[in-house]
Amino acid sequence: MTNIRHQIKSKWYYIFWGACAVAVVGGQFYVGSGYREMAEATKNNITTVHCAPPYRISVYPYQNRTGEFE
Repeated sequence: MTNIRHQIKSKWYYIFWGACAVAVVGGQFYVGSGYREMAEATKNNITTVHCAPPYRISVYPYQNRTGEFE
């Protein structure tokens, strides 16, 4: 039987991918904490919206003398 050669990885391979995993998980915590702060800020902030009265649009060019639309 022939001996099948397996892939042999150095310790730097595992260090690299471990650091990548830590960076991804750390980024997720960072974004999650920022999202939580934003949600709390919007929950505690009461915003009121005041609408202006409706504008009257002149329809003069489209009316005849009886006031009906053509």
